Amino acid sequence: MNRSTRVMEAMVRYFEGDVKRINHLLKVYGFAKTIGELEGLDEKTQEILEMASITHDIGIKISEKKHHSASGYYQQMEGPNEAKILLEGLEIEKETIERVCWLIAHHHTYHNIEQMDHQILVEADFLVNAWEDSMDKTAIISVRTKVFRTEAGKSMLDSIYRL
Repeated sequence: MNRSTRVMEAMVRYFEGDVKRINHLLKVYGFAKTIGELEGLDEKTQEILEMASITHDIGIKISEKKHHSASGYYQQMEGPNEAKILLEGLEIEKETIERVCWLIAHHHTYHNIEQMDHQILVEADFLVNAWEDSMDKTAIISVRTKVFRTEAGKSMLDSIYRL
């Protein structure tokens, strides 16, 4: 069993009973995995991307409890520590945990994106959020222009939303 599969199993248990959040992470994972492979990420970066896409919203539960909000700001603030605990329990090495936690802390940050794992995570999350948040076509086109950089991500966005 690969490590992303173990992380997925742990996250389904973490969000036990929360079908909406489990379905969200599955969709983001599917897009991130696909975009990463289409863009030719190296094996290590692909694995980090997959783990980050699975855990990217891990901060929601604690954010709702502590701050009474699931906003992206609180997710980015609370998520890394939760992910660190989960990933350490799965015996993931420190370097990978640090990068996954950094990605969680920036997955709602759409500026100064410099690394492909960050870019792809943002794109994959947006592909799902656009539908879940019922965004209009004008807003989707605006984000495509301002944020999307990968050919695979743009192609998927265009196909899904008929842009």
